[in-house]
Amino acid sequence: MSTSTCSFKDRCVSILCCKFCKQVLSSRGMKAVLLADTEIDLFSTDIPPTNAVDFIGRCYFTEICKCKLKDIACLKCGNIVGYHVIVPCCSCLLSCNNGHFWMFHSQAVYDINRLDSTGVNFLLWGNLPEIEENTDEDMLDISAEECIR
Repeated sequence: MSTSTCSFKDRCVSILCCKFCKQVLSSRGMKAVLLADTEIDLFSTDIPPTNAVDFIGRCYFTEICKCKLKDIACLKCGNIVGYHVIVPCCSCLLSCNNGHFWMFHSQAVYDINRLDSTGVNFLLWGNLPEIEENTDEDMLDISAEECIR
């Protein structure tokens, strides 16, 4: 993956919530743009959002690139909230990417910036360990009340 020429360490880490039912979907979200069409805003995460979403429908390919995708739906309300890049195409792998393959539609989720351990500053990706001490499921319980607000 071509992450060496571009940096994402200064991006804020977000909690991602379903717009339809306010379910927490991920505690490791990042604002992103579609590599094949930078006019499309998305959110992404690097860890599979277990216990929050599941696959729905069949795999498909985009018209813009050759990535193989499968939609994901919120387990609480059933609405499609994004997709998983099952097999990224060469073009997308070679472009500046953040290595995230779980994508969320900006029309289906909203984000809340996470705070660092001081509770004052936004948590940045450069300060986020690859594997947090709390599992993503633990963070979902903690951050659920943030989505409700």
